[in-house]
This record gives sequence, structure tokens and C-alpha cells, in this order.
Amino acid sequence: MSRSADTHCPYCALQCAMTLDPVSSADAAAAPVTVTGRDFPTNRGGLCKKGWTSAELLRAPSRLGAPLLRGADGVLREASWEVALDVVAAWLRGTRTAHGADAVGVFGGGGLTNEKAYLLGKFARLALGTSRIDYNGRYCMSSAAAAGNRAFGVDRGLPFPLEDLDAAHTILLLGTNVAETMPPFIGHLVGAQAAGGLVVVDPRRTATARLTDDGRGLHLQPVPGTDLALLLGLTHIVIAERLVDLDYVSARTVGYDAIRRSVASWWPERVQSVTGVAALTLRRLARRLASGGNTYVLTGRGVEQHVDGTDTATAAINLALLLGLPGRAGSGYGTLTGQGNGQGGREHGQKCDQLPGYRKITDPAARAHVAQVWGVDPADIPGPGVPAVELLQSLGEPDGVRALLVHGSNLVVSSPNVAAVRERLAALDLLVVCDFFLSETAELADVVLPITQWAEEEGTMTSLEGRVIRRRRAITPPDGVRDELWILAELARRLDCSATFDTDPELVFEELRLASEGGIADYSGIDYALLDRGEAAYWPYPRGSEGTPRLFAERFAHPDGLARLVAVAARESAHPSPLPGELTLVTGRLLEHYQSGSQTRRVPELRDAQPEARAAMHPSTADRLGIADGELVELSNARGTVRCRARLTTDIRPDAVFLPFHYGDGQAANLLTSDAVDPVSAMPEFKTNAVRVARLVETGVVA
Repeated sequence: MSRSADTHCPYCALQCAMTLDPVSSADAAAAPVTVTGRDFPTNRGGLCKKGWTSAELLRAPSRLGAPLLRGADGVLREASWEVALDVVAAWLRGTRTAHGADAVGVFGGGGLTNEKAYLLGKFARLALGTSRIDYNGRYCMSSAAAAGNRAFGVDRGLPFPLEDLDAAHTILLLGTNVAETMPPFIGHLVGAQAAGGLVVVDPRRTATARLTDDGRGLHLQPVPGTDLALLLGLTHIVIAERLVDLDYVSARTVGYDAIRRSVASWWPERVQSVTGVAALTLRRLARRLASGGNTYVLTGRGVEQHVDGTDTATAAINLALLLGLPGRAGSGYGTLTGQGNGQGGREHGQKCDQLPGYRKITDPAARAHVAQVWGVDPADIPGPGVPAVELLQSLGEPDGVRALLVHGSNLVVSSPNVAAVRERLAALDLLVVCDFFLSETAELADVVLPITQWAEEEGTMTSLEGRVIRRRRAITPPDGVRDELWILAELARRLDCSATFDTDPELVFEELRLASEGGIADYSGIDYALLDRGEAAYWPYPRGSEGTPRLFAERFAHPDGLARLVAVAARESAHPSPLPGELTLVTGRLLEHYQSGSQTRRVPELRDAQPEARAAMHPSTADRLGIADGELVELSNARGTVRCRARLTTDIRPDAVFLPFHYGDGQAANLLTSDAVDPVSAMPEFKTNAVRVARLVETGVVA
């Protein structure tokens, strides 16, 4: 069965709108539907390369078509669903009996629909009885979320519709490369460019940084890992030059005196010595930000994926608050969610410390509310678990997780310190992976369960704006694959769980509405009928309301309605300077690929455009190391080694080297990254790791 369907792209959180139309059976072998961009506020009919080619994944030759079980000989072979689920259930029962409920772990993903994320959290806590659940959003949004929660009392990536940026006079982009990660986004930067007010902070001269050329803005290229010092310096200037909006600060915030004291020593010349950004440029930028209305401060992973990422995001919020931006018409602060459902995925229960509606799992009232919806005693809901890195470090340990279920994640590409993660996965008694393809993580699994893709399922997603949107089914899935709602329901039944696990996405969403009601992320006023009418639905959307496109217009989400200015300090130990002979490794994305590359590396056009990882370095650095463009190089540190080819470019600082993180096996950038984490958010240090780079003698194909 196939039909036309208005839906959204399966990739990033921009969630570009598209229409899928069936193709003739003769042409369906390559792609069963055609993709057309659909007019929608975020993308206005445009799509990027990934969106235009997304339908090719539906019939990719490497797509899984039946469950796989690993035999005694170590080989994965096809099995029936009945047998595969019976095996999984038997292992889970045995593990719980022998080692306790917390010996079973669940690892989710920010690409799951709201319905799947919700049911996965419910399944972990009721069917498995475990507290050991977290998800890959811990690697993406956790620092921004922690900073938003402590400053505003709520975490919604953009607390305003993306269209508001169209009228901006000044936009400060910190650590985000939207021109490559979500290309249709740049259509919302045109106004700021025309006003000469697009400011990009990035140690690389990215495609986004080049949007500032020809008088359209300013590119700051600081030393990697010095964003916090830069923000403290800007805040110092704003205070010293009396650019603070004192009326706003007095009426809407607390904590100003502590902020003033905390930045007193960050005069511009000191910031210049740390960041490499000229004091004159810093003063110019501070004055621009304070020059009037229509100013926005936006952060991305480049300033957040650090051991001090929460403090850095907090410093950006402090700056925005001192300028009076959040909650003011035509201005604001926001953070750019990355994964397709990175926003909704962290709201409804797959984080280790949360229940649906963004409720704290330690809050007795929250536990009582959700328990009533689930029909259980609050005592039956486990307490908080542990965040992703700690969860993975516990795998196979005597008192740790012995059986792990993975949904929507490719752990051995996307996790920090990949070699250690591989070792921990190998120590498990049972690894179960749900995926479309035999990803690098699925290759290690004992059981692989093939699942539906976006065009084969119904559900909802929540975009980077906090807008809930509909995913609609266009085609019937292949016979051998199953929806994860069905998988969770079947496993719950086999585990003798008495709680309800619906398989109809709309019924699951109806339950999610009830569970979220009264919470921070309240979806109770949203239903499928409203979304199918095309109405914009921004949470919080309490029953009987019209939703909240713009947060903070009257008050912030703390009980007293005031935002918190939180003093933070730059710690030298957070980003130690590389030793002589070392470079700072910066990781990031490419236009053609997404996340771990498990999907995009299977699309011929995207794969052929970027078939392998390349280490980008400055020509002067390469000359010093005796490396020519295209030569094989080795990047190494105490955690691992990556071999790939060099790409020489003046777009990167001489003290840094860039690797994309979309590749697996011997080209996985995260072989080199640290699993040290931010003490508040538990975000790993992805962006500034010291490496040595050396030229290798050509011996054959890159590993």
C-alpha cells in the first residue's frame, strides 16, 4: 500500500516539511516514493541534500528484513520474530533474576518519535523495572538543557518560532554551522546579513562563517575551548561600558551583583590573550549586541560539548539577559537542537532523571501523577538512573548492566572514547539492537531487530522550536520489519507486565497527553486532529489553551517568575593547552552526512560526495609536519588512533585539526575523544582533545 502523505524529513531538528508521493511499481525498486519540498515556516519548500535523497533509504539494498540471532559459532542468522522475541525475553528474565532489575539497561535516541520515546521510558521502568535508561541526547543537548533549566526554569531549544529571526538586526551564532547541518535555516539569517549583523563564533571558517563576508557580518575565530572566556569578556564589556538593560535586569532577573563581580577580571586585553580575538573586535561586538532591538543569541554544540559546556551555555544566557533579550518581542536567546526529535526525545521519559512532561523523577507529586496514568503504585516506578557515559562504563561490570537494549543509537560511532565502549559492549551477556541497517553497533549485537522507517509509520515529533508536528505513513513497511511500539508491547507481554502498552501511535499519544498534563512540557491540549488540521502547536499547550509560541513574555518558569543570572568561572583545567607537538582536535559535521552516518553513508549520492573521513588542517601546520594534501595521516592519543587522508585548508586555525564524526571503524573520530564529562550535564568532552598528527607511508587503502 502506498499513498501521498504530508510529513517531515527524517533527519535534523529543523524537521523540514515534505510531501511523499507513490511511484510506479517499475520505479519503486530504488525508491517507493518521490520527495517534494512542502511550504512550511522552517524550510519554505526547501530541503537539503539529505532530505531530497531520504526516500532512497526505504529500499536500500542493505536494509534489514528479518530478525538476526547470533549463533554459538558467532554468526548472525535470520530468525522468526517469535523466536527472536522469546530469546530476548528469556535473557531479560534470567538477567533480572540473577542480578536484579538494574542489571538491564536501555539506551534510546533523539530520533525516536514522541510516542516511541514515551513508551520506551514506560517499558524500562515498568516492564523491566530498571532505572538504567538514558539516551544519545546526552551527547547533544544536555549542557544547553541544564543551562536553560537553571536560568529560565525550562528547557525549550528555541523559545520562539524560527520565523522571528527573519526580522533580526543582529544574530550571534556560537558554535553552530547551520549552513551545513540544516541548510534551509540560512534563509532566516538574510535580514541580519542585510543589516551587517550576522556574527559567527567558530574556530573554523565554515560555510556559515563565510555568510558574514562582504560586509554582512563578522567571524570570530577563537582558540578552541575558549568560548567561555570570550563570553565572560563580552559580559565584562557590557557592564563596564554601561550597556546593561538595568530596567530589565532589575524587573526580571536575580543575581546581577554576583555576575558583575565574577567578570570583573575579564577585561578585553586579557580575553584577547586567551582567545586570540582582538580586544577591539570584542568591544565592537559588545556594542553591536547592545545597539537596539531585534538581537538574538543562539548557541550550538560547538560551545556545549565540553566538560564546561553548561557553564559556557550559562554565560551566553547571562549575556542575553543583561542585554534584556529573552522574552522581549523581536529578540531572544535560544539553542539549536540537533537530532530530529532531540527536543521531544528529552521530554517524555527516556532520560535517566525524568518522567513524561519533563517531570523530575525524584518529585513525589510527579511520580504520583504518572503512576496514576500508568495504573501503578508510585513505589513501582524506579528512582533516577545514571547518565549515558556512566551507564556505558558500567556495562558488563559485576554490579553494572549485563543486558542492554539499544533503540535509535549507534554507540560505537557516536559515543566518546569508542574503544572503551566497544570493550564494555563485548562484556555484556546480551546486546539487543533495533535498527534499519546493520550499523557498527548492530554488528556487535546478539539480537538485531529490524524496524520501520519514517515513511512507514505514524507519530509525532517536536521540532527545534518546541512545535509538535505529525509524521505520516506513506507506504507499507516490508513484511519482515516491525514498529518499535509493537516490539515493546510484545516484550512487555512476554515479561508478564500488567501495564498497558498500546501499539497504535495515536493511542500512545493520548496516554502521553495525560502523563504530561501539568508538567513543564505539557502536551495535554494537543491531539492528532489538531495537528492534522495544520494548526501550530507549541508546548506548553495545556488543555483548553492555544499553546505557547513564545515563552517568557511575562515571566520565566521559576516559581517567582524571575530568571537566574548564574555566575560561572573559566577553569584552566577544563581545556589544558596541547603539549608541544600536539594539535587540538575539533569534531563536527559535513553537509552530506548525519550523526553516525549509518543512514547517509548508504545513499550513493551522499556517500560518493564524502566517501571517507578527511583530517582538515592548515597548510602551514601540514608543511611543518611534512604532509601534503591527500596524503595518509595518523591522528593519535592515549585513547586511540585514526588513519585517514589529509585535507589542507586555510579555513582552520594552525593549532587545530578537524575530523567529521560520521564514520565508523578505524575512521571514527570518537576513538580520540574523552569520556570526561561536565559535572552538571554529564556531557562528554567532544570538541577539544589533544592529538598528535603524523604522515604515514602509503601502504594501501585507508583503514
